[in-house]
Amino acid sequence: MTRTPEPRTADLDSLPVREAVPDLVAALDARGTAVLCAPPGTGKTTLVPLVLAGLVGPTGSGSAAGPRRRVVVAEPRRIAARAAARRMAWLLGEQVGASVGFTVRGERVVGPSTVIEVVTTGVLLQRLQRDQELSGTDLVILDECHERHLDADTVAAFLLDVRETLRPELRLLAASATTDAAGWARLLGDAPVVEAAGVSHPVETVWATPARPVRPPHGMRVDPAQLAHVASVVRRALAERSGDLLCFLPGVGEIARVAGQLGGVDAEVLQMHGRAPASVQDAALSPAPHRRVILSTAVAESSLTVPGVRIVVDSGLAREPRVDHARGLGALATVRASRAAGRQRAGRAGREAPGTVYRCWAEAEDGRLPAYPSPEIRIADLAQFALQAACWGDPDATGLALLDPPPAGAMAAAREVLLAVGALSPAGRPTPRGLRMARLGLHPRLARALLDGSAALGPRRAAELVALLSEEPPREYGDDLAAAWRRALAGGDPYASRWRAEARRLERAAGPEDSARPAYEGTGARRTYGVGVRGRAPASGGGGVGESPAGPVPHDAAAGLIAALAFPERVARAKGQGAFLMASGTGAELGEGSGLRSAPWLAVAVADRPPHSASARVRLAALLDEDTAREAAGHLFRAGEEVHWEDGDLVARSVERLGAIELAARPLRDPDRALVRAALLEGLRAEGLGLLRWTPDTRALRARLGFLHRTLGPPWPDVADDGELLERADDWLEPELSRARRRGDLARIEAGQALNRLLPWATGEAARLDELAPERIEVPSGSRIRLDYGAEHGQPVLAVKLQELFGLAETPRVAGVPVLVHLLSPAGRPAAVTADLASFWQGGYRAVRAELRGRYPKHPWPEDPATAEPTRFTNARLKR
Repeated sequence: MTRTPEPRTADLDSLPVREAVPDLVAALDARGTAVLCAPPGTGKTTLVPLVLAGLVGPTGSGSAAGPRRRVVVAEPRRIAARAAARRMAWLLGEQVGASVGFTVRGERVVGPSTVIEVVTTGVLLQRLQRDQELSGTDLVILDECHERHLDADTVAAFLLDVRETLRPELRLLAASATTDAAGWARLLGDAPVVEAAGVSHPVETVWATPARPVRPPHGMRVDPAQLAHVASVVRRALAERSGDLLCFLPGVGEIARVAGQLGGVDAEVLQMHGRAPASVQDAALSPAPHRRVILSTAVAESSLTVPGVRIVVDSGLAREPRVDHARGLGALATVRASRAAGRQRAGRAGREAPGTVYRCWAEAEDGRLPAYPSPEIRIADLAQFALQAACWGDPDATGLALLDPPPAGAMAAAREVLLAVGALSPAGRPTPRGLRMARLGLHPRLARALLDGSAALGPRRAAELVALLSEEPPREYGDDLAAAWRRALAGGDPYASRWRAEARRLERAAGPEDSARPAYEGTGARRTYGVGVRGRAPASGGGGVGESPAGPVPHDAAAGLIAALAFPERVARAKGQGAFLMASGTGAELGEGSGLRSAPWLAVAVADRPPHSASARVRLAALLDEDTAREAAGHLFRAGEEVHWEDGDLVARSVERLGAIELAARPLRDPDRALVRAALLEGLRAEGLGLLRWTPDTRALRARLGFLHRTLGPPWPDVADDGELLERADDWLEPELSRARRRGDLARIEAGQALNRLLPWATGEAARLDELAPERIEVPSGSRIRLDYGAEHGQPVLAVKLQELFGLAETPRVAGVPVLVHLLSPAGRPAAVTADLASFWQGGYRAVRAELRGRYPKHPWPEDPATAEPTRFTNARLKR
């Protein structure tokens, strides 16, 4: 018999959000959607669901409860979902699983009388894919929507689609402590915004600037000096202030390192994060009679209440997902926390009484921090989102109501992954295999590894390895996936316990349905998954778990297979001394102490890129053999002719490749002519058109054409830039280029003859080349002087002895442009430069005459050069 609930009415009535509840109820009754903005600690996560479900009255202990509604509360994290359910059950005087229950991945505590179910956004997403109408649910609350997790944004978009097309009566509430209320209101169809005032106690800010500069975070790396500084600030704060201390750090590894530096402090040190055991989470979220230091990730920013906290130490760091599409690397990255996160963190010190926040950075840096955290949809790997959208019926996600549209490049990369794992058809629709993958609650890469790996290893072993990849093992497990697997099997630590639970879930999910069907049917690649045992058949229903007729697959080979199935672009072949080349084309390096350094092949599961390094750093990998690499990454296999420019000449080979990894090669005697032509063009781009035969007349012709293009424009061609000319290779280098086979053949192509093909013959302008840009110009002395059209200043240059221009009143012009006259001494040395000969005769000539007539007395230096006779000779020669 179910006990009648006995609500803790005093606690319920004391929650500040109570004042805003009537307006919230009215807004939902009128519009069906609303946005609730309430500071931390007001009761938005606990009181509001109880009221909206009709379990308590809207205006206080004396008011009547409303009609019963089934409410689903979506939280971004498992720890928050469990804590919210426990808190609501406690307020009702019940156990979890009665009126209030929760469901997170791998754990479900609900009963027949459950009215409120708290779930993670990932669980709700899976539920929506199975039941788009969300049958039996009257209202969904999206809590902490300001965090902009990808699952939460996707759930919101799907729920709005459900309201619009299937269930207009479904109510939606977006709730957050700090959010873009206007943006969410627009997204929810101009929903009313209800604000609740909080009871905030003053929080003093102490700027705890490091004594010495620390290096900024990069990838997952945090400067050890920064962590040492955080630990010293914790000790300082404990000495200067009273109460429990909550310290925010970016991840589990940093929490462990800071905890190791707090030995001897007069307080219990607890480590709170999503991987922490339930007992530790419960201890952190419960009052204690002794002083505590709680080292936490961002889980404690807004979703949880940690009682007794009067001090917050903020490292100023956070973790965000990042993906490097060019290198095929995706991981969490350490970043500077946003100002909004900083406000949230500081507020934890003032939840119950006045408090203090110690910020481990300089006050001057605060204004340069980002205002809000980056929405995951802008920065994360979108493969899972793209699969969810395709299964929902909107492969491009263009019809989904999202605060931020997914980047086109990230969506294109996601679709490539989904095609590779067999989740999408070429038309972008989910395959039956893709629909099953979407139900597994895994990244599509891991779903592919689970399904295909089960066929070779059996569901249990595949599930165990995929569970290791879905939650990366602790660093102390090492970089060898097979060794980490053995340690998890034997271990009794909290990670091993969580791993076993997830492995059991995945084993059940893998099941027999279609699990033996590989992802690449019909590609022509082998799909035996022999996992390193040559000639051995794959596991079948007749053998034991993970066994072939010849015996069980070794741990190393099994780990390599699963990692390669999940990350085929990261299969890697050794280059020597711990260096590898991945199929994606990115280099990878193992640490000095790694036991995998001598492996000929690796399947890289986890890697990141250190600062200023072109190669990735391997964090987790498994031994692999070439056969398994070929099979797992079969879609990357290419065999064909490769012709390219290398070391100054053309190289033609028949090559087999696995992505960027060259497997085999032999010379080609008669390569495809189109490939040869493309390679020769590659060489011309790399080394320039100087590879062709250029005579002085040819270079002069190019300069003349360049001048006409600059001066007159089309139809005169642009021949100044090599790149532009090579883009038009078809117009002027044929048929010579198609006949060429090597570098020497290029040197026999007469560039001048080829350039003539670019002249505007069709318009008749080509016949005017010598008129518009003559190669030579006749000066008054009768000499025909070559013009230089290649001068940097753009004007043609006429370099001529000064005496040969006597009697010429105006500067010569070419195509309407005055030439730049370089006047030379009788010895051919520069004397003056002018573009206005008439002005020079009147002014500048006198100074030149005064300087040169003493040096060259045998040459004429008339007073009036504009009327004098031009000459090439000396005075004596003239007299004869």
